[in-house]
Amino acid sequence: MEEDKENLKGVKFLLPSVKIDMGGFPVKQALPTQKVQQVDPFLLLHHASAKYNKNKQAKHQGVGPHPHRGFSPVTFIIVGEVRHRDSWGHDQIAKAGEVQWMHAGAGIVHSERPTEDLLASNGKQEIIQLWINSPSSKKMQPPEYTFLSKTEMPVFLSEDAKISNKIVAGNYRGVSSKLIAQSELLVLWGNAEVGGTQQLEIPESFNAMIYLIKGTMKLKSFGIIEAENLVILEENGAKVKMSFSQDSQFLLLAGKPINEKITQHGPYVMNTQTEVLEAMRDYQMGKMGILIED
Repeated sequence: MEEDKENLKGVKFLLPSVKIDMGGFPVKQALPTQKVQQVDPFLLLHHASAKYNKNKQAKHQGVGPHPHRGFSPVTFIIVGEVRHRDSWGHDQIAKAGEVQWMHAGAGIVHSERPTEDLLASNGKQEIIQLWINSPSSKKMQPPEYTFLSKTEMPVFLSEDAKISNKIVAGNYRGVSSKLIAQSELLVLWGNAEVGGTQQLEIPESFNAMIYLIKGTMKLKSFGIIEAENLVILEENGAKVKMSFSQDSQFLLLAGKPINEKITQHGPYVMNTQTEVLEAMRDYQMGKMGILIED
């Protein structure tokens, strides 16, 4: 077959994002599903849109202080702004096209709120949040926070110059992200114009998936993908050939499997039930720090 000669990856699953309620905060969840619990090392993908109230203070909207341990919650800002604050003293505003990458490590408390400027304008916000597991050897390291501005992510174009790809994590054809991840990853954030086409290479040992944020994508090995769908790619093959019939935006998420047992309870992702109980206890004892929002 022609696809075999090109070494294209086939599609294993096509997962639509489904509306769920996260403690009163509506989000669309593409991962996990009943069919697919995780795509090692990726644990969760949420796509959230919100319209905030300009007559209410920003510090009383959005997601308030909450803990994490054992993995990296990563936020991609599609529209609007997000103010990140945490118990390790970080206070950062990220705008559309930027990324907040936090390795929770041994434990951190953070909040994600709209900004006062966002409320004063139109109050609209759209984000993707991705949870990436950490190897057991990294789960109890000190937390780290990395902000990736638009200018800090290397960019490469498709041959037709109609697709712009930001390297969020990992290395692509000798160009590396400044981010130091906890495991081997390749995360690309692409913006495509009408008629754009490209072929991307994925390390053969990596699991891989593509989330289409906006627009329509055609994969040569599969067919048409609509917006807000997650494509889980087959293990075989090393290339993905994509084309676009309208302006579109996507994430390519690939990573080397960690291949460790996972025990998850809410915001804690550890290897055993005992470690999860320890995390709950440590949070209650204040060992993950305290975040007081002024």
